[in-house]
Amino acid sequence: MEAAAMRKASSQASLADPDDFDLTRLLNHKPRINVERQRSFDDRSLGELSLAGAGAGTGSRGGWGYYGVGVESYESMYSPGGGLRSYCGTPASSTRLSFEPHPLIGEAWDALRRSIVSFRDQPIGTIAAVDHSAAAEVLNYDQVFVRDFVPSALAFLMNGEPEIVRNFLLKTLLLQGWEKRIDRFKLGEGAMPASFKVLKDPKRGVDKLVADFGESAIGRVAPVDSGFWWIIILRAYTKSTGDMTLAETPMCQKGIRLIMNQCLAEGFDTFPTLLCADGCCMIDRRMGVYGYPIEIQALFFMALRCALVMLKPDAEGKEIMERIVTRLAALSYHMRSYFWLDFQQLNDIYRFKTEEYSHTAVNKFNVNPESIPDWLFDFMPTRGGYFVGNVSPARMDFRWFALGNCVAILASLATPDQAAAIMDLIEERWEDLVGEMPVKICYPAIEGHEWQIVTGCDPKNTRWSYHNGGSWPVLLWLLTAACIKTGRLKIARRAIDLAEARLARDGWPEYYDGKLGRYIGKQARKFQTWSIAGYLVAKMMLEDPSHLGMISLEEEKPTKPVLRRSASWTG
Repeated sequence: MEAAAMRKASSQASLADPDDFDLTRLLNHKPRINVERQRSFDDRSLGELSLAGAGAGTGSRGGWGYYGVGVESYESMYSPGGGLRSYCGTPASSTRLSFEPHPLIGEAWDALRRSIVSFRDQPIGTIAAVDHSAAAEVLNYDQVFVRDFVPSALAFLMNGEPEIVRNFLLKTLLLQGWEKRIDRFKLGEGAMPASFKVLKDPKRGVDKLVADFGESAIGRVAPVDSGFWWIIILRAYTKSTGDMTLAETPMCQKGIRLIMNQCLAEGFDTFPTLLCADGCCMIDRRMGVYGYPIEIQALFFMALRCALVMLKPDAEGKEIMERIVTRLAALSYHMRSYFWLDFQQLNDIYRFKTEEYSHTAVNKFNVNPESIPDWLFDFMPTRGGYFVGNVSPARMDFRWFALGNCVAILASLATPDQAAAIMDLIEERWEDLVGEMPVKICYPAIEGHEWQIVTGCDPKNTRWSYHNGGSWPVLLWLLTAACIKTGRLKIARRAIDLAEARLARDGWPEYYDGKLGRYIGKQARKFQTWSIAGYLVAKMMLEDPSHLGMISLEEEKPTKPVLRRSASWTG
């Protein structure tokens, strides 16, 4: 039954069933593209600073991704969106590869273009939602959010329209230079805005920008993720267009350094992870993600790696590059060792002793086994694993968070085995993590007394709604990218088929509610821009997997130290 449904869907979808189609042939039959200008950025990898250049590992999964691409690695792959535009508003990749586009694609592009906002006659971003229903309050949905623009930026780059992305990068960089104050406190120089708005001055007849660095946000929390996403978009722009000049400008180099200086500053932390307040990322309301949330750590890791290949090794950049390499080594070890959870690790934690005092302690964070929630024992399959939501002294948040785990795969924070285990978990627990509308932002929902304590009785984050176990279509592009990288295209196709069945019919909602994601969210906006763009990016990546190169990083392999003969051997 499922196989028949998959075959039927493939007549409208972007690729044939992976069991019947060799993906490497897709690349081998594509016209060769000169990538010399493009690759020079990423050829300067960790190898110059004691780590080796990017290289894909080998393993048992086969197909694309970690386990041998067959041609070039994603890291060196040129995403050829820059030179082609589509006809009739459909993606350039559909035209180029002669795939029959899904009927929703044209509708999605029209909706995405309606969300474009201009500043002095230049497109600079997309607003969060274009919901004209009478019941919808504008609030801040008419602003350009940095994190919301990410899938829009990728869609435009994949469709050969880099101008809006370039303008966005430059305008947000100018906003970074503003003095940022909340009450009487001045934010760090590197802070990027959560969002900005274009205001028309009717008297002077000019546009002006108004930025929000957290002073208008619910809870007054500055966005930690904005700077990381900005760096990731800059690298995607460079990979897509082959244009290194933007990233190499003094202004962009300074912007990268300011972000890096802010997050690499020394303090009282004993861990390489970043300490954050609740509500500092996509989950921008109180949801118990304070401390060291997986979303921020994965984005931090990815931004560090992107910054490393874009920074110039000059007098100002070299010192930061050395600090990045040191931090990357510590961060990857910490995350892979202490945030990773699978059946064996769960069993080990279940048997932990507490109150261990010495360097030989096994339970290094003094996590009490009694704090393991009951749901986890049934949820954890024997095959599969994931990065938990948070780890700090005497506290482990065992919830699953989709964004952090998908970014961990794309950034190669997850080892090849861990990446495969994350995909195994999604397959094994499909109803819990995907349900009827991809993708659940976290699992499980918190409810009852715990909901009262953790969220402060937040009426928007009730169980299985919004950030508390709601289903967010925007996450479809991240799931699809992770599937392509790990060679698990059936998972991506199944998720896209679910989304296509309802998204346009429901008016492209912001999120869905319910344990299976069956109901349009209680307060969900319609025509939510990143729901639209996330769908387009997922479709275009599946049609042309080389697009993954602009958002994926291959695993870095440490080199063997150079052995030099000491003086005692030559004496």
